Amino acid sequence: MSLATLSIIVLVALFAATLIPAFDLGLGALAAAFLLGLAADVATDEVTGFFPADFFVLIVGVTALFAVAHLNGTLDWLLDLLLRLVRGRLVLIVLVPFVIGAVLTAVGTLPAAATAIVSPIALGFAARYRISPLIAAVLGITGIISGLLSPLAVYGVTARELSEKQGLGLPGSAPVTFLLGGLVTGLVVCAALLVVGTRTGAVPPGRISGSPRPAAPEGTAPDGPAPGAASVSTAEGGTATAVTAPPAETADQPAGVRGLTIAALLAVVVLSVGWDMNVGYLGLTAALLLQLAFRLPSGEIVSRIPWNVVLLIGGLLTYVGLMQHLGAFKQISDMLRVDGSPLLSLLVLCYIAGVTSFAASSIAVFVTTMPLLPPLVADGVSPVGGVLALALASVLVDINPLGITGGLILGAAEPSARPRLFRQLLIYGLVSIPVAPFLTWLAFGWW
Repeated sequence: MSLATLSIIVLVALFAATLIPAFDLGLGALAAAFLLGLAADVATDEVTGFFPADFFVLIVGVTALFAVAHLNGTLDWLLDLLLRLVRGRLVLIVLVPFVIGAVLTAVGTLPAAATAIVSPIALGFAARYRISPLIAAVLGITGIISGLLSPLAVYGVTARELSEKQGLGLPGSAPVTFLLGGLVTGLVVCAALLVVGTRTGAVPPGRISGSPRPAAPEGTAPDGPAPGAASVSTAEGGTATAVTAPPAETADQPAGVRGLTIAALLAVVVLSVGWDMNVGYLGLTAALLLQLAFRLPSGEIVSRIPWNVVLLIGGLLTYVGLMQHLGAFKQISDMLRVDGSPLLSLLVLCYIAGVTSFAASSIAVFVTTMPLLPPLVADGVSPVGGVLALALASVLVDINPLGITGGLILGAAEPSARPRLFRQLLIYGLVSIPVAPFLTWLAFGWW
């Protein structure tokens, strides 16, 4: 057995080991890279060189900036503004979770954190306005998916960084195209859900009188999930508190604080997209300036950086770099390639990403399948279309009850609605496996 083949077997074993609750994929990938390097007689310094230091800066910088926006109340203010703008309009209320999810991930929020915020909003609205919990939840998570490919989001940053490393030759307009591709896909899914929901009665038509019931005071039990605040059970058994209306001290923040924070966010986007400046260092610089200006505790910012995600992607990319060094991805590409049809090869790759993502981390799957794209691009597949198809095939199957996303959704639902919602989410997830990869390939693979 060649070392390239061994590295593929170890990668499959790493993903299979994620079924063990105590297993950490990032740590496992780093350990596997070290041991495989020893077996392949690759120097430890060379293995360490595969660690993506540039990606580390990108993730830390973007999430630090988002942490500042959350700590100084700007994000909560934006969310509260959205809720106030649509009061009384039922169809727009249904769309609020979609819009909030898209905004959250577009400015750099991690999907799990965005889900913890959006799920209570979506399920709270469903309980109040007799909307199907499935429709409300899927709309919220679809919004999160729609913003994942923005220049500040984890997937958008990863797509650009890996495309550059793989030599895919993306055009300068690629970041905007990625964002628009994600938004268009989300809006299509959203429109289809609203049509189906309206015709089946899952989404009542018309307006409502009055306004949403305010959150119950602290220490009391509301009749259903309140849009103001909710404690959400996570897949790990803990709780995550999602606040959609700002607390008193946040609501009273001077307009200058919010204005300066929004200006910083816009500056990072414009400079990174328009002038091709490093978004990670831009985010770090903006976060530091805002932290000093508002005298925010630095420990609060650092603690909000998702170190587990940094470890996950850093460990996987280190192992993937070693696999490339050993020739593993060339071997996989040769196995998947459909002779004379790079587009069919891309379809096979999209299905592999979709099936694997159903039970594994989508970002991990995306990171490990991206190195398979260059041979297809060399055969004629559009680099932008290929990245979009692969990324969306990886994330559109996330709406199922077997992962963190599903756990957060079920935790935000009323106890009486959870058994039925679990079955509905499972059916939705299983149906998305054959449908989503094909539709993303059909929409973007032909570019």
